[in-house]
Amino acid sequence: MSHRNARTTFQGRLLIVERHRAGWAQAHIAKAMGISRKCVKSWLDRYAAEGVAGLHDRSSRPHSSPRRTSEAIEQQVIDLRQRERRGQDWIGPELGVPARTVSRILRRHDVPYLRECDPLTGEVIRASKTTTVRYERDAPGELVHMDVKKIGKIPDGGGWRAHGRENREATRNRTTRVGFDYVHSLVDDHSRLAYSEILPDEKGPTCAAFLARAAGYFAAHGIPRIERLITDNAWAYRYSLRQVCKELDIGQRFIKAHCPWQNGKVERFNRTLQTEWAYRQVFTSNTERAAALDPWIEYYNTRRRHSALGGLPPISRLPPT
Repeated sequence: MSHRNARTTFQGRLLIVERHRAGWAQAHIAKAMGISRKCVKSWLDRYAAEGVAGLHDRSSRPHSSPRRTSEAIEQQVIDLRQRERRGQDWIGPELGVPARTVSRILRRHDVPYLRECDPLTGEVIRASKTTTVRYERDAPGELVHMDVKKIGKIPDGGGWRAHGRENREATRNRTTRVGFDYVHSLVDDHSRLAYSEILPDEKGPTCAAFLARAAGYFAAHGIPRIERLITDNAWAYRYSLRQVCKELDIGQRFIKAHCPWQNGKVERFNRTLQTEWAYRQVFTSNTERAAALDPWIEYYNTRRRHSALGGLPPISRLPPT
């Protein structure tokens, strides 16, 4: 490929041909143009074989790539990306392909980055705000993140995901209030160990009781003490957790107002919770979806590969219990 400092641009190659047809020796052409004799001969041979068209730039890509990933594997990568909406660090081990190879395949097929896509639908959207400061505590229990995610309940028989948006109005009963589930979650900053419960509200006593049960879950999984707890500034967290934190010797911390990324680990867990549990499959009742939460939490903590942990699950960072 030619560039601005190349001696043999298309016009330079034409000049080589013209001088040769005018009777110049190849050695004299090479000396006059400051290029090698081999270069002169190569362009003259290409002109003799292809004419003027042979003097244009060509791709430097090799004619064959015997070690290139097969089309079948590339299709598996694309299908898995579309179905699971995961990155190369997850797709690679699933298919036995290096993560870097997966990345190249996705770029080659113009698959958008996950950060550019809606986490629920996979459609390309504008990237959301992110923080450039990443931190991680040195040991389990030093800091845990707590939050609540409100999710609409599923009516008996299934909602629009089961029947389709076009049938939504026909199947919707406007006289019955479906309501919401409140998914309370606690995530360890170091290990990413998570615990979640579906509760009827997000009031102070409910949050306090959840924290006590979550601390017991963490203790059973190798985190005997929680040193600090960080939450947003909701009233239930700021005032109703004081007694539980005092009993468990937990120091309370609060994020800066309007800065949810400071509680980012549980916020990111909430997104994973939605995409991989709440909206991953079609549920026909709210009870069915609720029953799927505990198995998913167990899978998340013991088997799901976590990109921030080098492809290992949270349990890998905890002592044996």
